[in-house]
Amino acid sequence: MPWLAVRGTSPAILVAVDALTPTQLSSLVRPLALLADLDVAVLAPGRLSGVLPSGDWHWHQPAGHDVVPEALVGVRAVLSVGHHLPNGALAEAWAEKLEAERVVVQHGLLTPHAPPLPANARLLAFSDADAAFAASGRDDILSVTVGSQLLWAAGSKGVALTDDACARLLYLGQLHGAELPRRAKASAAEAFCRAHGAEYRPHPAEGDVASRLQHRLWERAGIGIDREPKPLGEHGRPVVSVFSTGVLEAASLGVPAWVSYPRPPRWLEEFWDRYSMSRWGRRPTSAPPRPEREPAAAVADHVARAAGLQRVEDTSRPSRGRR
Repeated sequence: MPWLAVRGTSPAILVAVDALTPTQLSSLVRPLALLADLDVAVLAPGRLSGVLPSGDWHWHQPAGHDVVPEALVGVRAVLSVGHHLPNGALAEAWAEKLEAERVVVQHGLLTPHAPPLPANARLLAFSDADAAFAASGRDDILSVTVGSQLLWAAGSKGVALTDDACARLLYLGQLHGAELPRRAKASAAEAFCRAHGAEYRPHPAEGDVASRLQHRLWERAGIGIDREPKPLGEHGRPVVSVFSTGVLEAASLGVPAWVSYPRPPRWLEEFWDRYSMSRWGRRPTSAPPRPEREPAAAVADHVARAAGLQRVEDTSRPSRGRR
């Protein structure tokens, strides 16, 4: 069961958080810190401790999915990463009953397997190209480019490469993803790590039995497995992956990063081109364009405006109109 946290007496904004991943924390929780003067509510996957911004939060569990909690009757805008996950779906159902605005913030890179957007949603996208890709063929979506909070934050840090950076590549695993056949991804990862002496870094979602078994088999075959839980930026080592967000995160940090996959399908080549990811063997991926304004600030402005709470001028650019 989800938990509902309410700050204030009559929240006009509901934020739906489905997972405590770096992308959702950047896209959803960071904007909350910039709405400190407003009454808001958060639908969370648990009673979070030390995650939400400071404030007088009151926690309780909703009585059910069919009835909107009394504390949310004043909600006029819902912020989420979409309605394909449980809390996002519940928030979408409540938004429909409340006739609230749907504001969806992009939190990861988009492939053809990305879930569809809710009807009549406002999409806050990483780039104009992503906005066009996500809203393709639909005239009920208003897409606005704000940038990526995760990449913006990475670009403000920068790291120093480790002494063995050139000799020890870090291969960012994605065995969990459904976009490509698991066996093909495992084969590509193994072949690359063997050929270039790379160390395999499992994705946090690679905790299932099959993935753990694969990791052990690779270790027995002499392929190193990076089991350190520290963030990517603290490694300071060049990275390679198939289509991980970590490639752009590393590039934003100033770390050499590439993509590699044998005989890539057409959609993957389009993906690499849309994000300007460099193929292995070429110059490293350039850091993505970094907006002058913090994306979380733009997200906060847009959701507050959707709730009718303020009219904040910002520099993001509408890229499609709603009918």
